Amino acid sequence: MEVVIFCGIQATGKSTFFKEHFFSTHVRISMDLLTTRNREDLFMEACFKSWQKFVIDNTNPSKIERQKYISQAKEYKFKVIGYYFQSVITDALMRNNQRSGDALIPEIGIKGTFNRLQLPSKDEGFDELYYVSIGDNGFTVKEWNDEI
Repeated sequence: MEVVIFCGIQATGKSTFFKEHFFSTHVRISMDLLTTRNREDLFMEACFKSWQKFVIDNTNPSKIERQKYISQAKEYKFKVIGYYFQSVITDALMRNNQRSGDALIPEIGIKGTFNRLQLPSKDEGFDELYYVSIGDNGFTVKEWNDEI
């Protein structure tokens, strides 16, 4: 079984990528939906105990935030796959400004996440790690290179 962990600032395409690549095969665990860590923990525990593949669709900007998920996945013998979403703040702010209602994130929130952002590395415990960028023709996924 596997856990997929997304990493990147808001408005970099994480949820859209989930819909395009994992919707039919993985449960989506997102603080946008669950709103509390307690609910998130309950959903993760259910996935671990039932051997259900799932995606952590949060920003996960720091190594400390990602470590919670990685250590639990390893404890349950799940494979850990990471996707880092290219985090160009000007592009994210532009995409965010096209949102409305609850989907529109205050600029200060995006900048705060950007300031906490640490590039992931295989040393954190990822079994596989990928780099995702978004362009006019959709998503491009590349294998991780520590020089990115």
